[in-house]
Amino acid sequence: MTSEVLFETRGHALWVTLNRPEALNALNHPMAVSIHRAIIDAMADPAIAHIVITGAGDRAFCAGGDVALLGREGRQNRELWESFFHDEYRMNQAIARCGKPWVALIDGITMGGGVGLSIHGPYRVATERTLFAMPETGIGLIPDVGGTHALAALPGEIGAWLALTGARLKAADLRYCGIATHYVPSTHLQTLGDLLSTSHEPVSDILAAFDEDAGEAPLAAYRDAIDYHFGHDSVEDIIAGLDRGDDWAQQQAATIRRMSPTSCKLSLAGLRLARGVDIETALITEYRMVCEIRNGHDFFEGIRAQLIDKDRNPQWNPASFEAVSEDDVARHLEVPETGDLSFE
Repeated sequence: MTSEVLFETRGHALWVTLNRPEALNALNHPMAVSIHRAIIDAMADPAIAHIVITGAGDRAFCAGGDVALLGREGRQNRELWESFFHDEYRMNQAIARCGKPWVALIDGITMGGGVGLSIHGPYRVATERTLFAMPETGIGLIPDVGGTHALAALPGEIGAWLALTGARLKAADLRYCGIATHYVPSTHLQTLGDLLSTSHEPVSDILAAFDEDAGEAPLAAYRDAIDYHFGHDSVEDIIAGLDRGDDWAQQQAATIRRMSPTSCKLSLAGLRLARGVDIETALITEYRMVCEIRNGHDFFEGIRAQLIDKDRNPQWNPASFEAVSEDDVARHLEVPETGDLSFE
């Protein structure tokens, strides 16, 4: 049986390869636990100078977490639900705090859990095949895995726009907003990998030697509009402003209206709470939210509509933004019955 995540020491680098290409390298619970353990071991190993993470195949780095299993069994199995997020978030925190350069080669689809595996390290290398998104509001979830922390740190209101709309970005836009730190054509990844394993030059110098111009960023043309419209602290105000805007703005409003109203309100609240805090605080807030999301309707309906029945027609409950009260949001910020996320 082939391991779902491979670990190999190449020279002075630890290589982590997500090895589920048939599932677009989706991250499951055992993989998260294994990666977390490998990070802890690498931190204590003086022979390991840095860690490189990549995905098997040529379609995806990591298309997200294994949410289909949670959609099928999570409502009945609280331990399954909470242990998955608990251990995944601890892995995200370890990436952010490991103290050794973390190089993510985000070649291909990079969404949800794949963002958590990459964005918290100092180096994120995009290629012409990279497709990035945090599409969680479309399945009744939030941009978790430290996503609220990472998106809140992006320039202006790009993070709020990405969180609410689930917009998909390619390499030029990823460089523009700082999600990708480098752009390297996929045909050069093999040579880059060889040097990351054998060269004693600083990682930053190696990557700089391969970095190329990703081209003009389409996102730049909408930056002022994003900052203007998405600067409000309520989803209703954001949508109202978009409705009064141009064709692009109205398209954004239409997109948000297709998302889970509860998820949109929680996501915006999470991003605002994550401003200026450390990643641990943001992850604790996210954990509180996802524990309460299990008690609701929208995640299981979103998974049904997107992944099980695939009718792409989720019936959200509550069905409107106005029906999601401040008390509803506050309930998702309370400490779970089983306790907060910890990093000990």
